[in-house]
Amino acid sequence: MTDWLGMMPKPRPPRPELRERVLARALRARPRRTWGRGLAAAAVLAAALMASAWWVGSTIVGLRAEIAALRDTLGFVHGAATRVAWVPVRTGTGGGAQRGAVVIFADSAARRWLVRCEGMAPNEPHQTYQIWFLTDRGPMPAGLMTMTHTEPTVMTMGIDLPDLGPPVIGIAMSIEPRGGSAQPSGPMVFQVRL
Repeated sequence: MTDWLGMMPKPRPPRPELRERVLARALRARPRRTWGRGLAAAAVLAAALMASAWWVGSTIVGLRAEIAALRDTLGFVHGAATRVAWVPVRTGTGGGAQRGAVVIFADSAARRWLVRCEGMAPNEPHQTYQIWFLTDRGPMPAGLMTMTHTEPTVMTMGIDLPDLGPPVIGIAMSIEPRGGSAQPSGPMVFQVRL
């Protein structure tokens, strides 16, 4: 459109040496393919995939353990050889006394008990709740259940019955020094025959 008067010079091809210099410069300026960046990106991706696989694997292992524990616990509740005892308790002193309950699932076939305490008063810093197996020869230590002010008021504990010794005929709980006692020495919270 600007050449309507014929004043524009006619296009000419560039001189051969100029053309070769321009093409050579363009080829030198072309980005080179670098394998280093690709390898670094592949390494980062591989590391991320390995970390993800490890996390997934550990999560699955943890969930399987939790499912096994839940099935074990449900086995107590639904077992044909399981007896259930519900014991109302009153813990604490004076105005801080609390009403709670202890539920015992006693599986005589598996020789295991599940003890669940709820609504019990927290222990003093130097005390703990101690569970006792009752036998015809006297009480035997079964376990410690320490409840502090920072822990929930619901606590569950599995107990295996001893294989040797006199047969277990009941369960009891007393308040003992923090490390436990060989024989009941503190106030008795409850005592029940199973």
